[in-house]
Amino acid sequence: MKNVGPQTGFMEPTVLRDDMVASLEHEMKGLVRSEHVGLALRTVPRHEFVPLEASDGAYSDRSFDHRGTRILSPSTVARLMEALDVREDDSVLVVGAGVGYTSAVLAEIVGEQNVHAVDITRTMVYEARQNLGSSGYGGVFVDCRDGADGLPEYAPFDRILVEAAAIEPPRTLVEQLTADGRLVIPLGGGIQRLTAVERASDGTPDIGREFGTVAFAPLLVDGEQSDTIERNRTTREDREFADRNAQARHGWEHEWIDWDGYS
Repeated sequence: MKNVGPQTGFMEPTVLRDDMVASLEHEMKGLVRSEHVGLALRTVPRHEFVPLEASDGAYSDRSFDHRGTRILSPSTVARLMEALDVREDDSVLVVGAGVGYTSAVLAEIVGEQNVHAVDITRTMVYEARQNLGSSGYGGVFVDCRDGADGLPEYAPFDRILVEAAAIEPPRTLVEQLTADGRLVIPLGGGIQRLTAVERASDGTPDIGREFGTVAFAPLLVDGEQSDTIERNRTTREDREFADRNAQARHGWEHEWIDWDGYS
């Protein structure tokens, strides 16, 4: 599945990927701890997933804004992979396919046939498919869906990764986990924490380990695609809930973020 591709700048992409992962393993306090995560990051041609005008910085630890979405930095992808703790042959769902890079990294670990991705924005679905196909990961399934609904026809999943924030884990996604499955999602409003969620015996979310603070855009519903008027599922729905339950709330739950100005 490895695709070396053309030179990026004046160095071969393979060399740049090695340097990128070495930095994540050592200079950045061991963000990459698992051998299979490091190998996947060394293999996937990230320059195939960033805009042409940004290709010279494809292997620097930076994110890129692109078509109303954000291409995650390598360090953020590494954090997601370590939190997900994916195992060989796991069935994985990615909510928020974006340009497809995270799905490609997962495909290196579990195999293309085990990776499913959804995105609510149709143009991003097309781009993810194109990027994955051209970089050697055409077997990854990508579809246009409301991410909060998951992908029930392919459930259950051993791992679900949500690349968008919510106040609480979407119940539908939790229900699509296997008995020992794990959902990784940024939880919170103004302050988000990358959180691992498991499914309790009664099917309800069981909040587990946290993996530090993050900053993701909110999980969108149909009609809120990044190429339309952008509203916030979290703010819209949970502000009403907050008004009804203001006396019962305390702490960070008051700190609603104005995502209308998010960029």
